[in-house]
Amino acid sequence: MPLLAGCGSDDEGSKPLAAQDIAAVARASVAEGGTLRMAVDAVPETLNTFQADADAGTTRVAQAVLPSMFTTDAEGRPVRNPDYLESAKVIETEPRQVVLYKLNQQAVWSDGREIGAADFAAQWRALSGKDSAYWTARNAGYDRIAQIERGANDLEVRVTFDRPYADWQSLFSPLYPKDVMGTPDAFNDGARRKLTVTAGPFRVDRVDTAKKDVILTRNPRWWGRPAKLDEIDLHAVDRAKRAAALAAGTVDVADIDASEAERITIAGREKGTGLPLQGAGKTSAKKLRSWALTLGMDEEKLPDGPKKLRRSIAKWLEQQHELRDFDVRKSLEPAYTQLALNGSEGPLADERVRRAVARALDRQALARLVLTPLGLPAVPVGSHVALSGQAAYTDGSGAIGGLDTHEAQALLADAGWVAGGPVKAGGKAAGAEDEKKGDKGDKGVKGDKGEQGDESDGGHDGQYIVGEDDKGSNDKDTRDHQKDHAHGAPGAYAPKGTAAPRGAGAPAGPLAKDGKALSLRFVLPSGPGSETLQTVAGQISAMLDKVGIATEIHKVPDDSYFKDHIASGQYDLALYSWPSSAFPATDARPIYAKPVVAADGSLNVEQNYTRVGTDQVDQLFDQALGTLDEDEADGLLRKADSRIWASAGSLPLYQRPQIVGALKSLVNVGAFGFQTPVYQDMGFLKKGAKVSPSPSKG
Repeated sequence: MPLLAGCGSDDEGSKPLAAQDIAAVARASVAEGGTLRMAVDAVPETLNTFQADADAGTTRVAQAVLPSMFTTDAEGRPVRNPDYLESAKVIETEPRQVVLYKLNQQAVWSDGREIGAADFAAQWRALSGKDSAYWTARNAGYDRIAQIERGANDLEVRVTFDRPYADWQSLFSPLYPKDVMGTPDAFNDGARRKLTVTAGPFRVDRVDTAKKDVILTRNPRWWGRPAKLDEIDLHAVDRAKRAAALAAGTVDVADIDASEAERITIAGREKGTGLPLQGAGKTSAKKLRSWALTLGMDEEKLPDGPKKLRRSIAKWLEQQHELRDFDVRKSLEPAYTQLALNGSEGPLADERVRRAVARALDRQALARLVLTPLGLPAVPVGSHVALSGQAAYTDGSGAIGGLDTHEAQALLADAGWVAGGPVKAGGKAAGAEDEKKGDKGDKGVKGDKGEQGDESDGGHDGQYIVGEDDKGSNDKDTRDHQKDHAHGAPGAYAPKGTAAPRGAGAPAGPLAKDGKALSLRFVLPSGPGSETLQTVAGQISAMLDKVGIATEIHKVPDDSYFKDHIASGQYDLALYSWPSSAFPATDARPIYAKPVVAADGSLNVEQNYTRVGTDQVDQLFDQALGTLDEDEADGLLRKADSRIWASAGSLPLYQRPQIVGALKSLVNVGAFGFQTPVYQDMGFLKKGAKVSPSPSKG
């Protein structure tokens, strides 16, 4: 067995790798009034965060209009929200754990009713899992509550647990009124397109699906620091159209990709274009096309013919002029991209082969590939349960060992994969002839460009952020999974012409065993915004090729990527992202739980789409959930993480970048990193006030 102890220092992970970048100013420097137009991926299908089709837009609305007993700070830690809580603490541990909440005496719902025990109890009953009439997507923690009752007065709520629960601070955030949680009908349908009763600095004014808007306005009954803005407009904008929307003034702030960020940066630098559009009527299409490419326009989207090209260039330049009013705000998102290895069948069912894949990867090179061009710290993620800055973080990757191609080849040999072995018909490995064919349709071999290096002209890394709007928390290993809506934030991009890292030479001839060549099916999404995942996959394929592992890249439609491939286990290798959590004992457990056979004979994988798990990892998570000693819980989580590394079912690669385009005059908004946004502090800079330089820049 490998060494399982964490290899980091005591203070490792004590701070985030990148600070938030939000043009932060004191409230006194924020002007009163105005409308903030914020881009979202889609109008939410539901405003109930506990339903299966909730998405990132649902979360934004809930953060602005509903109570949260605890929020997340800049280090990814839960902190008491004083707008709702005077205090919350464990007051008894024997015979059962009891938490006493003392509510802010000013906290009221928008209909004037006090927030109280009735709301807590209604949410518990709805999410406890005991009544199947409630169509809930998750009930973690609520299923451990035995009773909820009024305390010494109306401002006190006593929550009694039937089992110890370390992550009790994760509960009641957000908290819905009893009007929403009180009955199955109200829960299932009452809060999908409207929230009549709220209790935040903003309230839901209307949801306009025709105009693709969710309009939030100031809550007149809000008792906390008053909102600076009059209104927040969450406006749905396609990812590919974000720069155009910013330039047109239809949105003021948007998550963007790196190519759009480059446009904004160039626009802010250049005083003039130096491009002779006027009098260029006789300029050839060839010269115009070359000109457009010099500007940075997308070659695939350039029209044919000089007249259309001139119009397209003119529109582009007009947008560039408008983009001078914007800047780019960057940080690292609380999520990480991983390589998933399906251990349920095929070569990867053998732990030695999975460990060989891990030893063949240069994770540092992959992190540099994605993050260095953005000026962000290129540090590989070292934990499955936390990110740098969070208490539970320690680099546990020593359990698998670092890059070592010779060790990878030795592991493969030990598993019976022999170089130059006989290959039966139908078990042919990817060879030179296949490499020449490249990627035609949905499939290619060894990546699209192999050792020559893949190029990416834009895309969104990790559109597939499992958990953010995942439907599979209780999935079984069947094909009826609901799809991941992929409303994640944008990722990063590899520089053009980046060559794949080179390792030791590959064995002569294909590796084979029992007449079959060693070849892994690498499944990727094919739609717009997937270029970065495809680039990273090409580099991984080149690394694996160095140790004799062939890969066949299959590009599949976005709408079937998760449902028909990841969730149903139809892949060998895949790339997708997991969000980080302030409560890893609760939220990471289903991701790494050992799959079990259900009563109907199907395999219940929960969210463990790699199908790799152990009883020991389950026990460590259970122990971490059951202790109220934070240091002990963190230690147990680190042990679990080391064992997850050792089993090599998933390999964290890099923390996802967070890139935001925002009006220069917009403050307290941008790349938030770990921290929960403070909506009442958002607004526009007062005339004469200044923004301090962000610590994440320079």
